[in-house]
Amino acid sequence: MSLTSLIPEFGGLMWTIAAFVVALSVIVFVHEYGHYIVARWSGIRAEVFSIGFGPVLLSRTDRRGTQWQVAALPFGGFVKFLGDAGAASDKAAESYEALDAASRRQTMHGAPLWARAATVAAGPVFNFILSILVFSAIFMVQGTPKEPVEIGTLKAMPEAQQGLLPGDRILAVAGREVDDYAGFFNEMRGIDVASGLTYEIERDGVRRSVEGPFPFPPVVDGLQAGSAAMDAGLRIGDVITAVDGRAITAFRELQDAVAASEGREMVLDVWRAGERMEFALAPRRMDLPGAEGGFETRWLIGMTGGLLFTPATEMPDPLTALGDGAEQTRFIIGNSLSGLWHMLTGAISSCNLRGPIGIAETSGAAASQGADSFIWFIAVLSTAVGLLNLFPIPVLDGGHLAFFAYEAVAGRPPNDRVMRILMTIGLALLLTLMGFALTNDLFCP
Repeated sequence: MSLTSLIPEFGGLMWTIAAFVVALSVIVFVHEYGHYIVARWSGIRAEVFSIGFGPVLLSRTDRRGTQWQVAALPFGGFVKFLGDAGAASDKAAESYEALDAASRRQTMHGAPLWARAATVAAGPVFNFILSILVFSAIFMVQGTPKEPVEIGTLKAMPEAQQGLLPGDRILAVAGREVDDYAGFFNEMRGIDVASGLTYEIERDGVRRSVEGPFPFPPVVDGLQAGSAAMDAGLRIGDVITAVDGRAITAFRELQDAVAASEGREMVLDVWRAGERMEFALAPRRMDLPGAEGGFETRWLIGMTGGLLFTPATEMPDPLTALGDGAEQTRFIIGNSLSGLWHMLTGAISSCNLRGPIGIAETSGAAASQGADSFIWFIAVLSTAVGLLNLFPIPVLDGGHLAFFAYEAVAGRPPNDRVMRILMTIGLALLLTLMGFALTNDLFCP
């Protein structure tokens, strides 16, 4: 990937930057607010709460003496506590020694070990809480599919949907009975691809047979940011009618064609809201989580398919939605750790690690797909930021927690000189990682 290919027309570039800044600012605010509020509850005084670095653009001091500010470089933030030398929470020795005992208790360095540990851990924890709440809210807004299988709305297709109507309950397809969505998906795996199938449905309390298309058509249900499909100009709702001139009816036929291409350029015939067009694109190698753990490398174009219809939904209760949100967050953490391990062992390409340019591109792509996609991306990124900050690298929250663990066992904090050396090493490691990720942004396909 060349640097020039990363720069779209000016409006697109500004949209990407704006989306990235908004996403990052939300996540940073929640992270730093976690540090701030738990410190306040623990008796530690915050002097500055900043979104961004550099020259201050806006500021206000609250009744507790904390200065809340927005700075010119919106790529991070910090909370400066009483007795700190700066944003990194290093001890300002002279000013700290000048404080009396009561004031020292209000500093990060003079607070009890439990208060310091809770304050540091709160940043990543608040990131995870944000993710869980956002995922839960999305699940509640979108709803969960009703059981048994019921059609909510039919997706636009190039051919008539024949006898199916919104509100129909699907009882069987091609002679295969279905009771719920688990059974529906299981039974549909075994049916032959055909342009017309017999559906047994219940409509207005009456069971009847109608004709309908294949239940998993080659329709674009989702697009991955930075994928071949998105770069080529495909949109959600597009229907792929042919691959290299060969007509297809099912999404699995598109998958088979992509897998067989081994990266060769393909021509897709697409139907979009009554208009027919062609797109040329080349599948790309991608590493994906395997069904039984680990990763598998496949040729993909970066689009997902779905059902012929949007299922009728119902709102889940808040506890169920909260549990689903927590499970989604756990899933992202697990996949992230697995992916990192497989990159370290060489099982998958290190190009899977992306830096600020890649994240910014993904932010802009998610925002271009709608508010729900962008909000979902913020939740995913918040999980990633929380996880990264827990790594036991000095200068990160996880590094501070490791120092606190040593203090709890040894009964004293690490030597100041050792701390400075470790912090320097940690900063060097972090800068190296960022440089490597940025290199991937520029040169990985």
